[in-house]
Amino acid sequence: IHRLDESVVNRIAAGEVIQRPFSAVKELVENSLDADSTSINVVVKDGGLKLIQVSDDGHGIRYEDLPILCERHTTSKLSKYEDLFSIKSMGFRGEALASMTYVGHVTVTTITQGQMHGYRVSYRDGLMEHEPKACAAVKGTQIMVENLFYNMIARRKTLVNSGDDYSKIVDLLSRFAIHHKDVSFSCRKHGAARADVYSVATSSRLDSIRSVYGVSVAHNLIEIEISDDDPSSSIFEMDGFVSNSNYVAKKTTLVLFINDRLVECTALKRAIEIVYAATLPKASKPFIYMSIKLPSDHVDVNVHPTKKEVSLLNQEVIIEKIQARIESKLRNSNETRTFQEQVVEPSSTALSTVRKDSHLNPLVSGKASSKSQKVPVHKMVRTDSSDPAGRLNAYLQTKATNHLGRTSSLNAVRSSIRQRRNPKETADLSSIQELIDDIDRNYHSGLLDIVRQCTYVGMADDVFALLQYNTHLYLANVVNLSKELMYQQVLRRFNHFNAIQLSDPAPVQELIQLALKEEDLDPGNNENDDLKEKIAEMNTELLKEKAEMLEEYFQIYIDGNGQLLRLPVILDQYAPDMDRVPEFMLCLGNDVDWENEKNCFQAIAAALGNFYAMHPPLMPDPSGDGLEFYRKDIEHELLSEAETAWAQREWSIQHVLVPSMRLFLKPPTAMATNGTFVQVGS
Repeated sequence: IHRLDESVVNRIAAGEVIQRPFSAVKELVENSLDADSTSINVVVKDGGLKLIQVSDDGHGIRYEDLPILCERHTTSKLSKYEDLFSIKSMGFRGEALASMTYVGHVTVTTITQGQMHGYRVSYRDGLMEHEPKACAAVKGTQIMVENLFYNMIARRKTLVNSGDDYSKIVDLLSRFAIHHKDVSFSCRKHGAARADVYSVATSSRLDSIRSVYGVSVAHNLIEIEISDDDPSSSIFEMDGFVSNSNYVAKKTTLVLFINDRLVECTALKRAIEIVYAATLPKASKPFIYMSIKLPSDHVDVNVHPTKKEVSLLNQEVIIEKIQARIESKLRNSNETRTFQEQVVEPSSTALSTVRKDSHLNPLVSGKASSKSQKVPVHKMVRTDSSDPAGRLNAYLQTKATNHLGRTSSLNAVRSSIRQRRNPKETADLSSIQELIDDIDRNYHSGLLDIVRQCTYVGMADDVFALLQYNTHLYLANVVNLSKELMYQQVLRRFNHFNAIQLSDPAPVQELIQLALKEEDLDPGNNENDDLKEKIAEMNTELLKEKAEMLEEYFQIYIDGNGQLLRLPVILDQYAPDMDRVPEFMLCLGNDVDWENEKNCFQAIAAALGNFYAMHPPLMPDPSGDGLEFYRKDIEHELLSEAETAWAQREWSIQHVLVPSMRLFLKPPTAMATNGTFVQVGS
């Protein structure tokens, strides 16, 4: 017997801790989580054999700690053995980084808060290759592991399939992403522009699952919770999501975290599969996400070299209670299943042909059917699509169709197509055509060029945007441009609107009363409540009288009971702020001249434009004066508009509305200002 050389011991230990590239990524990501990171990015090349790069925005590594960073059994997680029983961090042995330096080339770049620059240093066999060098760095730490297992030929040969290791790394990051929902994760191959895992911090666990595993998984999950505080049996809390009977998969997915530590538990997985075997169809496997919290002294985390398993106190009791809870949840919720079906239009000619053939020659039909029964059902195939007997839709029952509904739907589609092919066709009335002609005839060529060719820079605040045109920088008002855009869209789409159906009818009288209360400068004064109620009642009756015209021309539908049911679509794929519906109803009742056709349509279009416009949020800014700034004074606004005659309106573009500002400019419309008109077109 002889004592092994220290380098041999370290290399053997490293092969046990870092078994695959997947193991190295897990250790580095856990270190980033221990550093209170909110963003973790992973880049992998050749399945991790050539490069593993993990970057985070944590608190970084102190300059004084860099010399011993990669030595074995150096850690900041604990100082004595007793600390192991109350450990909350992911790592605690101080072996991971040291093991990586014995089987790969490690480079660390880090910066701590308050430092003017970061430091970069390379490690090999647990020691620094040179003194830390000052360098530019972003907040946090970046660790690169290159040429993993370069000195372990046998291990490297077993890892030739880089795709298999990369899929394991993607699965690892996906599991971390749905548990640590307050941390954003990304994982991509080196040189790839698109990340294979990308999640952002969110407040909802279900949203995290939806972003990582997809909508189909999140849609078929049931939330589950259980807790026990009986010291004689078990003390634990569990929450998570389990799949229902509509979820179908060929492989069980168990994402298990115990005290925020990603682990595996074969006994728990088997117990859950037994429950699902009696509930789900044959060969279908479940999806389970589970987070279990136990007292620290009830968990032994030091039972596996890679920390993928832990030992629990009263493990059998905990598993039994979780199993019973899942079984109860499934039996209470999975009473029905949902199946997707494809609707096939029946073929009346094929159906009549089948009936005619069978009526004329029943013997032939009987012989064919008896002959076909000799073939096993599961082996029968269609060989001739022209044969009526081979057409599936020939056997569908013909359903009575609502020709009236189909005709109205077809007319709506045709109307929409006509509108897009020839926008001028929407101006069916002379008054609308006059309003559009006024816009097209009076525009400012200089502003036209600015809006056509400007470059969006950014939002200066909630109202103003910065636009660059040639060498000039313009401060533009978002609210005013969106008002004018919507106003002109109403005129262009006159009598050809699609509709937004409200989920619940809205009583017009209550909406108007709400708007009147919002305008009241003294909300605590109840003396004018009767007057407000009378005004609301009169306006409601007026709008009910004009309901037929509003529905026909503007798709504003108010039923006989004074309920608002539909609103028009002014801009495709954009919905207005529904909090402004009361103000819109009040404008229709108070500000519209119903006697003059042109003035009437112009006022309704202006009210719709104001309703659909991009308004700043109704909340105070940090300075404390924001509430007064955002609170709208109707009388002052009307007076200001009358004095300026709309001549000083500013133009703006809101980038939040659509991905590209060109959509604002796409319709060949003219922006109507009070006295000054600007043609805007793509």
